[in-house]
Amino acid sequence: MKSIDAYWYSQNPVAWLLLPVSAIYCLLVFLRRVLYKTGLLKSYSLPVPVIIVGNITVGGTGKTPLLIALTSLLQQQGYRPGIVSRGYGGTVTAERLVKESDDAHMIGDEPCLILKRTGCPLVVGRDRVAAAQLLLAKSDCNVILSDDGLQHYRMQRNVEIAIVDKNRQYGNGYCLPAGPLRETVSRLKQVDMVVNHCSDAELAGSENHSLHFSLQFLDAINLKTGESRCIESFSDQPIHAVAGIGHPERFFKQLQKNNLEVIAHAFADHHKFTATDFVFDDDYPVLMTEKDVVKCLGLSAENLWYVPVNAALSEDLQRQFLSSVDALIPKEPS
Repeated sequence: MKSIDAYWYSQNPVAWLLLPVSAIYCLLVFLRRVLYKTGLLKSYSLPVPVIIVGNITVGGTGKTPLLIALTSLLQQQGYRPGIVSRGYGGTVTAERLVKESDDAHMIGDEPCLILKRTGCPLVVGRDRVAAAQLLLAKSDCNVILSDDGLQHYRMQRNVEIAIVDKNRQYGNGYCLPAGPLRETVSRLKQVDMVVNHCSDAELAGSENHSLHFSLQFLDAINLKTGESRCIESFSDQPIHAVAGIGHPERFFKQLQKNNLEVIAHAFADHHKFTATDFVFDDDYPVLMTEKDVVKCLGLSAENLWYVPVNAALSEDLQRQFLSSVDALIPKEPS
């Protein structure tokens, strides 16, 4: 059975049959945006700047690593960022200030990872406005970053950042359900920053992607012992690569570029892993993403490793991002 990406990222009869439904979807999205823009649907402003980090496609653009990197950049500059997230994949519906002890199955894998990497106050909830209000009540943050939410117009925003995967772009160019687009590509003309997720190879010879980032592997960490090993040290035998993220093929290919012989196991985004997902007919090491491992902390197999990544930001991206924030927040007296 073909994966949904096989239909969303190609021209095919199934996608063509769904085009009438996509047209209705696009119309509803457009009307909803107009209703918020004209004030017929009420939107809410917040007393601190709001920065949206999102995309116009469904999943797999590298949003979470970029959000972590931008948050760290703000912390380095003395800002006090806070984060709101939908907590997709979790069971919590009401707004909740996330704690380190919270389970990923309850609050979602992305909030767990973001809190672990940034230490910033973070609130999850379906209602982003209410989540932001709780965040302000429970912390002293002076800028809010929204994990996704580009299409959540009920919350007013000061800066919109849209991520585009340089390799996959916009799929077949169709909106849901015929393609992967949440909004038409023309929406990118209205955001403040279009940031390209590129590999070094994809950047070579490019002149139009000054606002970009790439993902860089850190040392793999053993889930049971905490031992760390460089990725290349796993090249002496095949490895199982397990990923339940939006675009698992990118993880697999990046491992292969580090000269690893990869046996790939792709799961749906936000997949809830169990011990049986890691039962194989051999004792080869199992490498997984850091986003996935927050859902596997109860597992203790000695051959389970996770690979953290950092988003390396271009100088132009850092400069333009900080310039946007500096213009919104008055400097505090020293």
